[in-house]
Amino acid sequence: MNSKVLVSGASGLIGSALLTSLRASGWTVVRLVRGQAAAKSAAKASENGQISWNPEAELPPETVSGFDAVIHLAGESIFGRWTDAKKAKIIKSRVAGTLNLAKSLAQAEEKPKVFICSSAIGYYGNRGDELLREESAPGAGFLAQVCQEWEEATTPAVQADIRTVHIRTGVVLSTRGGALGAMLTPFKLGVGGRIADGRQWMSWIDLQDMVGAIYHILKNDLLQGPVNMVAPKPVTNTEFTKTLASVLSRPAILPMPALVVKAVFGEMGEELLLASQKVEPGKLISSGYPFRFRDLKASLQAILDR
Repeated sequence: MNSKVLVSGASGLIGSALLTSLRASGWTVVRLVRGQAAAKSAAKASENGQISWNPEAELPPETVSGFDAVIHLAGESIFGRWTDAKKAKIIKSRVAGTLNLAKSLAQAEEKPKVFICSSAIGYYGNRGDELLREESAPGAGFLAQVCQEWEEATTPAVQADIRTVHIRTGVVLSTRGGALGAMLTPFKLGVGGRIADGRQWMSWIDLQDMVGAIYHILKNDLLQGPVNMVAPKPVTNTEFTKTLASVLSRPAILPMPALVVKAVFGEMGEELLLASQKVEPGKLISSGYPFRFRDLKASLQAILDR
């Protein structure tokens, strides 16, 4: 294989795992990183291994010309108190960066075959027990607003006939970061527990399947638009809590009341910890993606053994 891929957000949880896998499979990987622009063409960038950019400004089209695929994962972390300044950073880093990259790709002489752009199941908002599919309507709330604007920002690439995919990502499971990384210490100490009444749905995906599903999208020309990146078997927060405690052979007896979540984490806690999203990976299933981990317990056991 002599395919070239441009990846932003390569230092994050998903990006770092993806880069390792892509390189092992023979892809020529170029990282899109913040900073002073250096390489002036994809050929030059392949020598340097990276292209520097300012997400708030368009890249010269020749800089992003000649890649077979572009995978855009960059964005301000959503963790932390959502002050007005923090929320502005979350939106701007995703919408402005995506729009500027999409414009540059649309104007490139050699356009990529596929543009894979991050999104999240936050698109659906807090939906209780409703089963959510790719065609489900967007929800309400800050994250739903962010995701809608984020996906709309790819419009220049779509209009340029670049196959564009919005990967609506659920809770990615890995000990190296994300929700599971934050939960492990209290659960290992036996002081973990459900959040609020525990009835809210958690749509999760093993990091190995996250990387595998991105590969699947790269190879499958029929996949475009939103793709739910979650395992086929979502669980309630209570079930997740019990399963993690069981795998760790620890009790889970200290629940966190909703009032405490709101007091400690504010709006972020309400949308990330209390919201319920029961999401189905319809397009991955119908296109034949072979999930490694459909069952939460199997995923957690494998993760903790890695």
